Parts: sequence; C-alpha cells; structure tokens
Amino acid sequence: MQHVSRIAATAVAAFGVVAATAASAADKVTLQLKWVTQGQFAGYYVAQDKGFYKDAGLDVTIKPGGPDIAPEQVIAAGGVDVIVDWMPAALAAREKGEPLVNIAQIFQKSAQMTTCRKDTGITKPADFKGKTIGVWFGGNEYPFMTWMNKLGYSYTGAKPDVILLKQGFNVDPLLQKQADCIATMVYNEYWQIIESGQLKADDLVTFKWQDQGVGMLEDGLYTLEKNLRDPKEADKLARFVRASAKGWDYAAAHQDEAVDIVLKNDTTGAQTRQHQTTQVQEIAKLLGGAKGTGYLEPADYERTVKILTENKVLTKEPKGAWTHKVYDASAKP
Repeated sequence: MQHVSRIAATAVAAFGVVAATAASAADKVTLQLKWVTQGQFAGYYVAQDKGFYKDAGLDVTIKPGGPDIAPEQVIAAGGVDVIVDWMPAALAAREKGEPLVNIAQIFQKSAQMTTCRKDTGITKPADFKGKTIGVWFGGNEYPFMTWMNKLGYSYTGAKPDVILLKQGFNVDPLLQKQADCIATMVYNEYWQIIESGQLKADDLVTFKWQDQGVGMLEDGLYTLEKNLRDPKEADKLARFVRASAKGWDYAAAHQDEAVDIVLKNDTTGAQTRQHQTTQVQEIAKLLGGAKGTGYLEPADYERTVKILTENKVLTKEPKGAWTHKVYDASAKP
C-alpha cells in the first residue's frame, strides 16, 4: 500500500510538473499601441480581459503609446512583436528601410477629419487659403499633405498658401483661436471639443478625409519581415490576429462592457466614461469589412499607395508591404 502511495505521489508530482510546464508554455507577444489606453484599442484589451489570447495559447503584453512614442521605432529596436500603426506612417518607415508588413487591417475606414470654427468663414476646402490649420506630425501629417497637394496649396516656404501649426494632442488651438482648423478624429478630439462646452456642433465645420479622397488606412497591425519568415512566429501571429479580431467583434457587440474594460486598464485615470462610451460607439462604425475584421482590402491599400506616391510622399511603390497569409491562417479553426 505504501508502494502504491509512493507511485501515486510520484505521478501527481510529475503531473504537476507537466501542468506547470504547459501553463508556462504560452507564447509571449508584445503589442505596441499607437496612442494611450482608450477606446481606440478596446478590442485588444477585451481580447486580453475575456481570455481570448489565453485560449489561443498566448501571453500578451499591451504597451500603451503616447506623444513621445513612435511605434515604428519601438519595433525597429526589437522591443515588441507587433505594432498598431497608420499605413502612411508604416509605408514611409518601410521606404526608409524599416521592413514593416501589414498583417491585418482592423479599421476599414478613415476616422481623420479637419475640424474648423464656423466663425472663421470656412465652408469648403477652397476657403483654407490664408488660414492656420493644426496638423499632427510624427507620421500623421502625410494624409494632410496629400490633401493640400491635391488642392494645389503650398504649405512650406516663406509665403505658404496654408499656414501649418504643429498641433499637440489636444484641442486647445481651436478653443483658444490659435488655429482656424485643427486635426481631429471622429472618435476622439471632435468630441473633446463638444465636451469642453465652449463650442457646439453647430459652431463647427468638419471635413472628413475619406470624403475628400484622402481617406487612407489607419489602425492596422504590423510586424517585421523576419517574423513572417519564421514558421513558429508566423503561427503565433496568426493566433494573435484571430484572438484580436474576436476581441474587436466582442467589443462592437458589447460596447458598455468594452468601455468598462478600457477604463479598468487606464492606469492614469485620465479617461472618462462619457468620452470612452462615445469613442467605442464611433470606432464600431470603422470595423467590419466584407471578409471579416482584420481583412485588408487590396483596393484600399492600392488607393492609399496611389495617393502617397502621386503626391511624392512616397518616391516609389512599396513591394511586400502587406500579406494575407497571416489573416488567412488566422481564419482556420
């Protein structure tokens, strides 16, 4: 009996070792966000909170971004496996030698806008001439520059047609009349203006970049070419895309819960429920696509590249800048 007990104890101990090994066998993935913790990234936090990453055999670390963090530089330095980035910035980095590849396109529509005070007299893009317009830099300026080129407006030199104000990540320039117009996202800064109480929707004129023909692809998932050449890394990325897409679909269908999860992950305490609720509502409208969350429509990619190359933001058409292989693998059960 004692012999049997010893065997049983040994078996239990062995099982414990196996279980511990299995528990620690989850593949690690580090994701760099483009900006701070907010509804813009709800799907990733939902996937983590609901256990979708864990179910996919992944141990995911989500790193918030900020004004001094360029995702392209972070992944180049080897600090992360995947980044959330806007395609114009990713393609510009690729042309400079950083081998970024789009493996999934989460947002199917552009959320960027230029928002102007109605009291400036601006009613159409032709009214921009002689005006001061806030623009985000750090890679976010490319669509705006493309738009100005399309309109035939100069924005550099001693006497530019349009005066560019290097805009911080707030709406103060518009509220304080430092700029006639500023860059806004349909899910974020536009609502910050409204929530300030200083201006109402009727006091504003908005120009959605998508409607102006310069709606380029924004939040997509990017990795380095070398990761795709490694079968184990490629498999890990496919599982990450699958679980992330599941998180986004869940967030869109359970928006109140998604807001709760975002707020729980906001360690700064800076986000408000009102603003995050609006943000998640607006972002849900950017998702989807005929073939599901995360699928990159080649026509959207080609439009983005065409606009950038025609206006000399890119000097040549990129090669190998995107792939469906990870998405296709992620779609398999």
